[in-house]
Amino acid sequence: MNKLHVRRDDEVVVISGESKGVRGKVIATSPEEGKVIVAGANVVSKHKKARRQGENSEIVKTEGAIYASKVQLVCPKCDKGVRVKAGTKTVGDKTVKVRLCAKCGAEI
Repeated sequence: MNKLHVRRDDEVVVISGESKGVRGKVIATSPEEGKVIVAGANVVSKHKKARRQGENSEIVKTEGAIYASKVQLVCPKCDKGVRVKAGTKTVGDKTVKVRLCAKCGAEI
């Protein structure tokens, strides 16, 4: 199983490709393919055929998957796309893994 640096509901910015500069929330991830679906990025048109009589055919706009390497997490403190580094935080008597901003060190 492959591991991604982003998770569902993370705020990300697209750093390359047709949707460069688009900020959005991660809707879904696919670690096997190394892809994510970001709200508002890589919008594609799908043709939906009518299945019943009286129903209309239509063209539906939806988000397509993009490679996870083309997105960066947005740091809440820097308000920019940043690299992520792993760190630990002590909560009570336990140590917990957390994601940290590589620039300012803020917890993401």
